[in-house]
Amino acid sequence: MGPVRLEAITWDRLGDLLAERLLHLPTADGGPWPRVAFDGAPAARPGDLAERVAEALRIRGRRSLVIGTQGFLRPASLRLEHGHQDVESYYDGWYDTGALWREVFGPLEPGGSGRVLPDLRDPATDRATRSPYTQLPPGGVLLLHGPLLLRHWFPFDLSVHVLLSPGALRRRTPESEHWTLPAFERYEQESDPAGTADVLVRADDPRRPAWRG
Repeated sequence: MGPVRLEAITWDRLGDLLAERLLHLPTADGGPWPRVAFDGAPAARPGDLAERVAEALRIRGRRSLVIGTQGFLRPASLRLEHGHQDVESYYDGWYDTGALWREVFGPLEPGGSGRVLPDLRDPATDRATRSPYTQLPPGGVLLLHGPLLLRHWFPFDLSVHVLLSPGALRRRTPESEHWTLPAFERYEQESDPAGTADVLVRADDPRRPAWRG
């Protein structure tokens, strides 16, 4: 990817601008529930931006539901089958994409119930969360955050990629998780999230983000 021109912005202003955009966002399938991706490595904290946008939507009278893919990890017996630091497994098999299709995206299809499961498995205990379903009313916005989101063909109506340079990603990733870094390098090469996302946010300096969108 060549040089990208980005504009300096504050997180508060970014949350407001994205919320305003979502108020009028059409869905690709004509359904009543816009679906938005907040994609980024854990060190980029895409969930923080999703929560900020949710609050900005709330102030504007629009319901939303923030869901993190960490609540849809596959059981440890499956995702760690080839070891605790297997990059291929992390890239291809840690997240239960089938459950996300079934419990999150399926109910938000045209004619769906709007009844969404916010999480399936506790990442700390590796046990089922048994969380109740959440009813998202028509016009409510799904804000899904997590890593490697833009390689699964999920039906997002808007995608936001929170980018870290390789150096910033390494600095801000705990040393115990450095083994995951090759997965993000592969993701960049194969999916080009910075180039394909509708909105790009660069967060090398967490106090001074910049964006394109």
